Amino acid sequence: MRSWNKFKVYILPSLTAGVLMSVVFSLGFYVGKKDAPTIPLLISTSANSNNVDLESFWKVWGILSEKFVGEGKPEDVEKIYGAITGLTASYKDPYTVFFPPEESKAFKEEVAGAFEGVGMEVGIKENQLVVVSPIKGAPAEKAGIHAGDKILKIDGKDSIGFAIDQAVKLIRGKKGTVVVLTISREGKKDNLEISVMRDVISIPTVDNELRKDGIYVIRLYNFSEISFGKFREALRGFVDSGTDKLILDLRNNPGGYLESAVDIASWFLSPGKVVVREDSGDVSKEKTYRSSGYNVFNDKLKMLVLVNGGSASASEILAGALHDHGKARIIGEKTFGKGSVQELVPISDKTSLKVTIARWLTPNGVSISKQGIVPDIEIKMTQDQYLKEGDIQMEKAAEILRKENATSSGEWILNLPQIIVN
Repeated sequence: MRSWNKFKVYILPSLTAGVLMSVVFSLGFYVGKKDAPTIPLLISTSANSNNVDLESFWKVWGILSEKFVGEGKPEDVEKIYGAITGLTASYKDPYTVFFPPEESKAFKEEVAGAFEGVGMEVGIKENQLVVVSPIKGAPAEKAGIHAGDKILKIDGKDSIGFAIDQAVKLIRGKKGTVVVLTISREGKKDNLEISVMRDVISIPTVDNELRKDGIYVIRLYNFSEISFGKFREALRGFVDSGTDKLILDLRNNPGGYLESAVDIASWFLSPGKVVVREDSGDVSKEKTYRSSGYNVFNDKLKMLVLVNGGSASASEILAGALHDHGKARIIGEKTFGKGSVQELVPISDKTSLKVTIARWLTPNGVSISKQGIVPDIEIKMTQDQYLKEGDIQMEKAAEILRKENATSSGEWILNLPQIIVN
């Protein structure tokens, strides 16, 4: 079974799911009671934890049920969902989120790639909603949304302190409808209001080309189930081109499947080399993900990896692995810094919990969440520069490679394994 580096999907609920289900069942037992229980209800969250006194919780539940007067009084099941949402929020991790039925369904649709919206990845930095990257060709990109934009308001609603799921719920919507985003952008004095018309989102995977200067470029837009097969096809084109100069463009790639990152790194690394380390703190021992060792290229390969603030998650894992093992230099801008691992746990047949279970480290121990990937050669590029001067980051990378001594790639034998993509 494949697992996302944003989240992992398991068929069987984990201990976390069991604990939360016990809370739900306990809540259900008291549904309909107006008065708070006369004796404290104790629940042990683990064998080693202290007992938690829920008397205050039930007292508030009873008072609200009996005394509250106003519009929008929630149903009991909504109160349960609200209580669990508050519990997850107490961990102060923007990527640990409880999904009630509607949100859970929408999240699973997004995972499957069948969703309507504006087409951009968002994250949280310093309690602020930030655009990780717009998807190539999606409405957000066409409307002028940039990686690094801070989203201050969504349809006039202040987004400061929003959890990601709150923001996604407001931004997504039916094809043909419009959402207005109030944006703060570095280098711009005034905030921007950008209207984006929602559409069905089609996510691209790979582009590749041989430039006139003899440099081959592979642009990888995400790490999906089919990315490995598509990347394999692009590598075939690279080998057939006869050049030894490769630019791997990971700019505005928000990530995806961990296995895709490991598999792609395996084209360049020998067997057993560490691609990424998974640090779970005191919960379990550190886990390492290692190269399968396709390692089809010799030391004559000259490769640069392009990154920017929209390169996140699996992009950072791949860039970090190639850099730490000396296979490529990194050029561009510091990456986003999304280095945490989420597990998606089914809570009921309609609800789910996404919980952070680990942090990513590069082979040399660099924390992706804390530091991101810092380029060997930093070249900043604003959208205004891009419109006036073109892709100066790409051109600088090409200039660096052109200065390298030319060698033949005729020695390379690309023994590509058979791949079945469903």
